[in-house]
Amino acid sequence: MTVTDAAQDVRAPAPDGKLNKGALSWAIFEGGRDPFVILITIYIFMPYVAGSMIGDPVKGQEVISQWQQWAGWAVMATAPFIGASIDKLGGRKAGLALIVGLMIPLTAALWWAKPDGTGLSVATTMLFAMTVQVLFAYNEILHNSLLIRAAGMHAAHKASGLALSLGNLFSVLALVFTAWAFALPGSVDWSWVPKTPLFGLDPATHEPERVVAWLAAGLLLFGSIPLFLWTPDAPRTGTPIPRAFAQGAAELWRMLRTVSHHRDAAVYVGARMFFVDGMNGVLVYAGVFAVGVMKWGALEMLAYGILLSMFAVLGGFVGRWLDAAVGPKNAVAIEIIMSMVGLTAFLGMAPDTILFFWPYDAAAHGPLWDGPVFQTWPDVVFVLVGFSNAIFITAQYASSRTLLTRLSPPDQTGAFFGVYALSGVATAWLAPTMVNLGTRISGTQQGGFATLLVLLGVGLAGLAWVRGGGKTWVLTAQ
Repeated sequence: MTVTDAAQDVRAPAPDGKLNKGALSWAIFEGGRDPFVILITIYIFMPYVAGSMIGDPVKGQEVISQWQQWAGWAVMATAPFIGASIDKLGGRKAGLALIVGLMIPLTAALWWAKPDGTGLSVATTMLFAMTVQVLFAYNEILHNSLLIRAAGMHAAHKASGLALSLGNLFSVLALVFTAWAFALPGSVDWSWVPKTPLFGLDPATHEPERVVAWLAAGLLLFGSIPLFLWTPDAPRTGTPIPRAFAQGAAELWRMLRTVSHHRDAAVYVGARMFFVDGMNGVLVYAGVFAVGVMKWGALEMLAYGILLSMFAVLGGFVGRWLDAAVGPKNAVAIEIIMSMVGLTAFLGMAPDTILFFWPYDAAAHGPLWDGPVFQTWPDVVFVLVGFSNAIFITAQYASSRTLLTRLSPPDQTGAFFGVYALSGVATAWLAPTMVNLGTRISGTQQGGFATLLVLLGVGLAGLAWVRGGGKTWVLTAQ
């Protein structure tokens, strides 16, 4: 079979319309990979680094944002060329195996990030974590590029949707297991919860927070096995790596020139670079913010992560409903505005304050319930604001893709979505830079977090200059 025949074969729909073993394996891989973001970056490990290793949440937010800024620069400088060059090289699995082979031990090594300084230093911990974050971006590029070979053109949407669902499912299950096995024991007297943390983990040395490093590494390992066994690889082209990267750079330039000839699409992609980075910042720094400002511990963060991961599922439905009701451009605008409202509400929260203006005395009111978490009204309101952010930020990801289809010519969607993907990494450094700068200047977490409003506002203003994007596809004059 020739290369062309093979390409046509993997693009053909399965006779029974079902996903084959290769496509299922491709989806399972994302399920094993995504818990790194939830467990390490957002809800458990990085908040632990800020609150316990560094010991000062304000300084912790500054340090973490500085390292994430450097990681963003690395992704910006390299990921677009990797994405544009991969088709020139052909085979993906060798590179993917190398990346996974580095990610697993680096992630597992975070277990030794001890709060008393006897293990990894803060600098080494952040170096390992941010290296994995950069590798994660490369992992996504190579994995996504195997989608058509895994599922075929007609089943790609099924595999993609399944992968997103599995990523969310595995993350929620990992959070639930961590809460049941390590955080709840000793905190509650419930019959279905172990009396002490499993495997003898010691809460005093923050082992329940650190063990998520092993959990994330293990999920990545087991999620990778099916992909390497059963997902088909692309054939190698034999093109030398330097030539492939040169050809990739030329293709990037062609894509940018193509999009620049269409005013509204170009303006939209530029605006998205700001608002999507602002929304990513809200997600990434919400955990560190909650630990420092709301004084939450590991159990609260686990519960918060579980609830928000579940509510994020609603975002896809909300995005689809808004797209149909008001058109994708207005949908994106609404989603940005609601994210700005949610971010502003976060800034007005504290253990003794609700939304800037309502003081709250926990001793005078007593606990709302006898459960282990969220016993005060400030805690509950903070969680409710988090629900809103999870829904509308997730909805934005869906509506943004739909909007681009309204603004791009049908016969040039490849170039437009190529630049769209580029815009997602080109400013990956911007939110960390803004948060770092705001935190250092103000000396508060609120000051750093508030800078994300600037990114969302610039993105919203840019969106106002975009013509089109209504309920139906109409390509405006360029």
